[in-house]
Amino acid sequence: MVLADDPLARVRIAGLSARERAIRVARKVGATRVTVVDEPAARGQLERARSAPLLVIRADQLVHTPLVQPMVGALPGDGAALAVDPESGAYAGAFVATGAAAVRAIAELAAGASDAAIAAGFADAARVPHGEPARAPIGTPAARRAAHRALYRILIKPQDNAITRYVYRPVSFPLTRLLVWTPITPNQISYLVAAIVALGCWVAAHASNRAALAGTAIVLAASYLDCCDGEVARVKLLSSRLGAWIDTVVDELSSVGYMVALGWHCHLAYGPGFFGAPPVDPWEVAIAASLVTYAGTIYCIYYNIVVAVGSANSQDYAGKFDVVPGAQPNTVRLRPAAVAIATPRELPPALRWLATYAPYVVRRDFISWGALVLAAVHWTHVAFALLVAGGAVTCVIVTVDHVRLRSLRRSLERKGFVVESP
Repeated sequence: MVLADDPLARVRIAGLSARERAIRVARKVGATRVTVVDEPAARGQLERARSAPLLVIRADQLVHTPLVQPMVGALPGDGAALAVDPESGAYAGAFVATGAAAVRAIAELAAGASDAAIAAGFADAARVPHGEPARAPIGTPAARRAAHRALYRILIKPQDNAITRYVYRPVSFPLTRLLVWTPITPNQISYLVAAIVALGCWVAAHASNRAALAGTAIVLAASYLDCCDGEVARVKLLSSRLGAWIDTVVDELSSVGYMVALGWHCHLAYGPGFFGAPPVDPWEVAIAASLVTYAGTIYCIYYNIVVAVGSANSQDYAGKFDVVPGAQPNTVRLRPAAVAIATPRELPPALRWLATYAPYVVRRDFISWGALVLAAVHWTHVAFALLVAGGAVTCVIVTVDHVRLRSLRRSLERKGFVVESP
């Protein structure tokens, strides 16, 4: 139940009214039916609502999923749980109730009582501190600006590396701030990214070095826009498993498509004579071999994240797993192992810097910029060679991890354990 009878419920933050944002929060945490109280007169009809458990969210503030997610997780069998401020312990504008407590809450809301008064009457309610960013006042222009800033902090992901954070996000954030005010959905952004990448690959697949440079620049521009689909989804609470998979498929096809386009450019620009007089065109052989290694890499990575990690994001790939007890007897589950790399404090600054930033050179966001630089100096053949070599090395690494993961699962099954799905 969303209480939106306050004029502040119509205030829009990042493209959504406080009312609509509260509705999406309720649905994100599993609400099967949402009743919205838009005006005080509507409260008299609330007694017809029958719902157990009952979630109530006040929409006179900006709310986000962490306001209610911990509270729903602590749902009592018969009683109530209140979302409270983690510092002051004050009621935060949302509660969940079951059984007699839910019936009582509906009756009191219908009679005109405020959610705060009802929450205060739950003497034995569990008080659950909310997460961050969970809520923010929106009563004044200054408060709304602060709410905007608090909301956009969720766009920094733990998986972001330094290149993403300092090279890509400063450009994608302003684009996202514009896109959230439009009806464009995250999936539509992904489709647009796919179209732009296809255009870039077509341009790059010509013999001209200028065409290769222009096509590479178009693909790089698409990678900036590619950041926006996830950002818009998180800000507007539109994240979905389908959207994650669309974004993932577009990313992988973009990588494969650009590799093929650059290889074909080299085939046209340099020809077999670049290598002397071979019986077959080495560029075509390299393209075919890379398609095989890329396909193997994609299979191994997505088997890993789907079957073992339970994700649709390749950044969640785990090379090693710990075996931990499952939820049921005689079951186990696989948990990604934390990889700790100890760096001696006395390591020279140059080596410390290299150890910190060298892993980034195999990331797609670095490769996109590296390919542009190499195309600018007419070293497209070097860029293609690096893509081919990187695909081969990555395929070997993930294949070894894949064999190890398969062996671990078979070993557990032979011992009589059931491996739970993530």
